[in-house]
Amino acid sequence: MKKMLLRSTALLAMVAPVAANAQSTGSLDFNEDEIVVTGAWQRDVNGVEIPDTPKAKQVLSQEIIRAQRPGQTVNDIINLVPGVSFQNNDPWGSGGGSFTIRGFAADRVSQTLDGIPLNDSGNYAMYTNQQVDPEILQEVNVNLGTTDVDSPTASAVGGTVNLRTRLPNEVGSVMASASYGNVLASGSGDRPYHRLFGMFDTGNLTSSGLRAFFSASQTGYDNPFNNYGKNEKKQFNGRIYQPLGEMGDFISVAAHYNVNRNNFFGSQRFTGEGDTTDNFPDTKAERFYDIDYPCVVPGGNSGVADVPNYDCGMEFDRRYNPSNTGNIRGSSRFTLSDALVLTVDPSYQWVKANGGGDETLLEGRSDLGYTGFIGNKYYYGMDLNGDGDMLDEVNGNDPSQTKTSRYGVIASLAYEINPDHRVRIAYTLDHARHRQTGQTAVMRADGEIKTVFPIDDPQLTADGYALNKRNRKSFAILNQVSGEYAGNFGPLAVNLGLRAPFFKRELNQYCYTTSAAGYVDCLGTQDGTAYEEANPNAVPPISRTYKYDKLLPNVGFTLDVMDNSSVFFNYAKGLSVPGTDPLYNSLYFVDDENARPVPETTDSFDLGVRYQSGRVQAQLASYFTQYKDRLASSYNPLLDVATYRNLGKVNKWGIDGSIAYKPTQQSMLYVFGSWNDSEIKDDIQTGVDDMGNPTFIATGGKREGGAPSWSMGGRGQIEFGDFRLGAQVKYTGSRYLNDINSIKIDGYTLVDLDARYNVTDAIAVQVNVSNLFDELYVGSASNGLDTTSEYVQIGAPRAASISLIVGY
Repeated sequence: MKKMLLRSTALLAMVAPVAANAQSTGSLDFNEDEIVVTGAWQRDVNGVEIPDTPKAKQVLSQEIIRAQRPGQTVNDIINLVPGVSFQNNDPWGSGGGSFTIRGFAADRVSQTLDGIPLNDSGNYAMYTNQQVDPEILQEVNVNLGTTDVDSPTASAVGGTVNLRTRLPNEVGSVMASASYGNVLASGSGDRPYHRLFGMFDTGNLTSSGLRAFFSASQTGYDNPFNNYGKNEKKQFNGRIYQPLGEMGDFISVAAHYNVNRNNFFGSQRFTGEGDTTDNFPDTKAERFYDIDYPCVVPGGNSGVADVPNYDCGMEFDRRYNPSNTGNIRGSSRFTLSDALVLTVDPSYQWVKANGGGDETLLEGRSDLGYTGFIGNKYYYGMDLNGDGDMLDEVNGNDPSQTKTSRYGVIASLAYEINPDHRVRIAYTLDHARHRQTGQTAVMRADGEIKTVFPIDDPQLTADGYALNKRNRKSFAILNQVSGEYAGNFGPLAVNLGLRAPFFKRELNQYCYTTSAAGYVDCLGTQDGTAYEEANPNAVPPISRTYKYDKLLPNVGFTLDVMDNSSVFFNYAKGLSVPGTDPLYNSLYFVDDENARPVPETTDSFDLGVRYQSGRVQAQLASYFTQYKDRLASSYNPLLDVATYRNLGKVNKWGIDGSIAYKPTQQSMLYVFGSWNDSEIKDDIQTGVDDMGNPTFIATGGKREGGAPSWSMGGRGQIEFGDFRLGAQVKYTGSRYLNDINSIKIDGYTLVDLDARYNVTDAIAVQVNVSNLFDELYVGSASNGLDTTSEYVQIGAPRAASISLIVGY
């Protein structure tokens, strides 16, 4: 048992199902059967697996996951998969980041945990700092470019990332780890990191195999760049598992809860020219900076029109980005007959989070005598700073608040016609209540926000209501039916799938919409008659429902061409429904087809070859995607504003490849690489000139901004008895910052080291070093259409950690 905890994952592999090729229980069960039928038994090379399916997939299992820094976000770990490009905001994994797969941004990639969708139900964003602790994962399955037939998504056209929780052990055990680390870079000073993790497995509690595990972790560290920020994170996970009979049936319930408190940081304006408006650091030492902290916000002066102190509490780095997230995940399998299997995966999840946050609050009223959020200003009609007058502009906070309540289910019924032919039908429900508000708070005298969640104690106006900078509610409802056939014809294995999503977005805007760009005025509970007379073009509070549906085929085959070698092909049609922001923006117009935002559609093709043996896992895949009505977005973190642009037709194509080789039982070598390109087919109209003639931006023939053309890397590891040494490298090529390709971000290379020594069968020590050569580089970047500058993140500096791991 101790060796299982500290030396290998052999026992876990014995008690767990065969490695997954999909996300839901139904997809997993269906594809496991396919593996048996086609005879393509899957083998891994030290944690790297390449499933033999029509889709281009790659799996990273526990051996790779455990070698990474304890507590690291899983999205950083999958940076070892070809086609994936992830930029981590800090070395430790709880500060966020951004990623693309084959050039598709995270909001076009579906990320799931045991089948439940993790993308935001509004704008489909993926928050990488809110992922589960890696210690509880059995594997991560990356589906490059396409989705599974029962995927619970109306937005993913660029692939899926499927996280699978491990099963509880059949033997009781305890595992605990303690980690300490620091940033080790020129000029960094002392920026300590610490993490505690504990996990308890009950073992079999009954003769029928009832068992469970529970885990908890606590993480805390100083901001990697400034003198102010802190990151505090607590997480709790658990799973209860009950086998049923001898046919592989079971019932399982898992739960997750995550509390994250962190600040914005490291965002600098980048032009690529090094001019006076470009404040991205030129040297490694310039990455580290101080803000005005500690400080004091001056008090008010009676009878004087006080103005805000922009030096105290108003810096970008003082903004908080808190989140409380949780979910409950059920999964089950029931054999109804020798040929009929039912699987049901229900779920419920909730989110409370905000971001953004400092603003000037006005004590007076608007020109029309209103309080509220009007003309991008905050009017309260009352003394906010206690100086006895109503003349002042005071420091305040206005984060964008989101609360989500979401439930869903994936159910499927699989029927085995005979050992060579099977069919499956599935139903998917994803129902999310997405509430977005913008309550405010007066800043404390020390520049701190009154509470990181102003929604809990909002600042009221003189008219007795909580002022909001936004106030809207939507329901995102996906009902989807799908069907799948898998057939074996000797060396040829065929998979034919069809999914039919029926998506409905119910929009409720409680503010006045004042422009097509989505600007609003929010009057709260006041009578809006005078406002409407003065603003005849403003659209009053309104509700509207949009519906989207489409038939999406998903077909492919694998063909065994010789021992251990196969060819695969897949075609999938994709649909990405517009997120909440462009839908709310459309409320400015009358409800007709011209105002209705159109969904993105894709036609994706994969063609590749594989080689699999006991020592080698290799895959080379080419792909082509034809994109229609490509809706791209960019985000300004200082203004807390997203802008959208329709790029029309876009073609994407490229090649992914990887080879994992095991020369001996004690060593492995793994190399991977990707090349991807894209072409925007047309120039984009941006308006009309004074004569009414259309004006265009020259995007035709250019590639999309944001994704690198080239990436390549590798990992090697070797064991000497109780000592294991690993090293991995990843080169990320240059990226364009805009869609006219006028600004290029240079490529960069990161090297990581990991070493582990098993002191005894029950105690191990692990050291991890990230960005070994302390590369200075641009990390996450929000690209625009023809922007001359954007705010980008400073890439994570060199850092090292040491972990003591104990297991009994």
